[in-house]
Amino acid sequence: MAINHKTKKAGMVPSSRSNLCTTLFFIVLFTVPALFLLHTTKTISICSSMPNLPWSWSGDLRQAEFAWNHLQFSKSVPPPLPLKIAVFSRKWPMSKTPGGMERHAQTLHMALAHRGHRIHVYTSPPDEGNGEAGSSDTNVMPVIHWHEGGPGKWKYRSAWELFDKENQHEAFDVVHSESVALPHWLARNVPNLAVTWHGIALEALHSTIYQDLARGPNDSVSATFKIDTDGVIPKVLNEIRFFKSYAHHVAISDSCGEMLRDVYQIPNKRVHVIINGVDEDDFQDHGQVATKN
Repeated sequence: MAINHKTKKAGMVPSSRSNLCTTLFFIVLFTVPALFLLHTTKTISICSSMPNLPWSWSGDLRQAEFAWNHLQFSKSVPPPLPLKIAVFSRKWPMSKTPGGMERHAQTLHMALAHRGHRIHVYTSPPDEGNGEAGSSDTNVMPVIHWHEGGPGKWKYRSAWELFDKENQHEAFDVVHSESVALPHWLARNVPNLAVTWHGIALEALHSTIYQDLARGPNDSVSATFKIDTDGVIPKVLNEIRFFKSYAHHVAISDSCGEMLRDVYQIPNKRVHVIINGVDEDDFQDHGQVATKN
């Protein structure tokens, strides 16, 4: 009996090793594909913020978490549904001068107009304006509506009156505000209200923190550091509370889009990234100039 008992115990060793090997096999079997999927997801995220994407994409744009700049639309194929879009911008560039959030707005909405959408821009009179309200050619898109007043002096109430008149004639499908050009309390009842953020309070707070971290060990704290941090934190909290009231948010950087999703808790399908850029038709490579320099 004793001999049989020892023989039984000895026979259990290979069985235990076999079970261990089987367990390890299945761990490896399921872990490797999981790591591969995680690696693939990370790679796509990195590629989404780089030009010349090696992959194509199709689907609902509201679900896309990469910058829309990478998408290419066929110039020969019109959009499935042309929209009537109202744009509120404090200023509207009337020359080739680059830069500024107005240039971002112009580039975006000119492209939408070329796609067949009906764009109406509500803005302040240009520098050469005469202070009277007026509109550009209504047969050419985008249509520019200047409210009355001094050149470059933004009056959102006057712009709203012009918008309201056109909206009653034929309702807009989308209303788009460049930052807070159109106060939310004034347009809170407008459906499909979208906003482009050219800077949010949390970005300003990050900048202040990084500036302080960059100072040398013997450098004193900036005299405005406490004022800046104390003043911006309530702004961040206020933004978190009321940003959710907008139907859609356009961020001009990947980092701003991440903040809106992760910190401000805006659902992914309501946050869209369109990065600042330049019009390649206006800014082209001049080989001879580059060679001389």
